[in-house]
Amino acid sequence: MAGYLFVIDYQKDFVDGALGFPGAEKLDGPIAEKVRAYGKGRVFFTRDTHFDNYLQTREGKNLPVVHCVKGTPGWQVYGETAKALAEVEAKAIDKLVFGMDVTDPATAAVLPEAADEIELVGLVSNICVVSNAVVLQSKYPEATILVDAACTDSFDKDLHHKVLDVLAGFQVKVINR
Repeated sequence: MAGYLFVIDYQKDFVDGALGFPGAEKLDGPIAEKVRAYGKGRVFFTRDTHFDNYLQTREGKNLPVVHCVKGTPGWQVYGETAKALAEVEAKAIDKLVFGMDVTDPATAAVLPEAADEIELVGLVSNICVVSNAVVLQSKYPEATILVDAACTDSFDKDLHHKVLDVLAGFQVKVINR
């Protein structure tokens, strides 16, 4: 079986930076452990990626908090997870919007051709995790898509719990609830 792990936007700005929230740092150890368990060739990670013009973008006008500007400390992957990703030589995917663009040549070049199972972890559950679950479900329509509820979270606990229900509603397996 071809199973892959996608670590979604586990970046400093979402943990303890511009958009950080209490509890996000507690995911670091469990995510790093999963990364190491999957091992080389089976792990991908996304980085929310913005530029100096962020506040002029549609997203910036709706969420006027500068974050994840490419090359800044806040753009970097957080803590032990960053070390684990390096150890397994995980493949990076920089994304400009909530969900990765699987038609972008740079992204398409690193994605697996096929997958039987895809697990997602990371931040933020009700924004980028759910967006990427939908994108990956469309890219790999026969794959089992999982989200580990113990390895994702949100600044809005009510939306976090609701999105886990929504994910289950479109046939994503939510584990460790």
